[in-house]
Amino acid sequence: MRSSPLTYALLISNILIFGLQTQVADGLMRTFALWPLGAGFEPWQIVSSAFLHGSTLHLAANMFGLWMFGRDVEQAVGSARFAWLYAASVLTASFAQLVVTSAAGEAVPTVGASGGLFGLLAAFAMLFPKRKLIFLLFPMPLPAPVFVSIYAAFELYSGIQGTMSGVAHFAHLGGLVGGILVLLHWRRQARAGSSGPR
Repeated sequence: MRSSPLTYALLISNILIFGLQTQVADGLMRTFALWPLGAGFEPWQIVSSAFLHGSTLHLAANMFGLWMFGRDVEQAVGSARFAWLYAASVLTASFAQLVVTSAAGEAVPTVGASGGLFGLLAAFAMLFPKRKLIFLLFPMPLPAPVFVSIYAAFELYSGIQGTMSGVAHFAHLGGLVGGILVLLHWRRQARAGSSGPR
């Protein structure tokens, strides 16, 4: 826990906020979920929506992923850079979701830490390319970059086809892109001899 304090802080805060949701869910959803443009959107929802969840299963899945990948990523890049990475992934996920829901004319809110989690997943694959992960639909150990590529393709296909209703596939992809962009930025800085954000 000492080597990945932000990961555990995110875990605890998400769990505590979900506990609050069970008491005042409607009020929190109306104010802090990510609503489409013109359907209740407020700027703070870009961030606040990442701390709300639709169900206990939704929370458990995201927190398991955060625990699985967040610790290694935070230990590899440090807590300050981890904060940049997670925040950037949440932002790109929210922006992607806003574009899609607004273009589709939907009036359904989006919640969940999945965007931040997908950014961490992308970072994990780039930082630990030799690590093996298992894709549930294809139960065979795969190198992390291959796993992430297949997962991204699955998310894109599901988003275009509209399968798995209620899942924010494009938010997931937005978070994934955010994580990749941040890692590429840091690598460019390293090549240029810059230390980057600390």
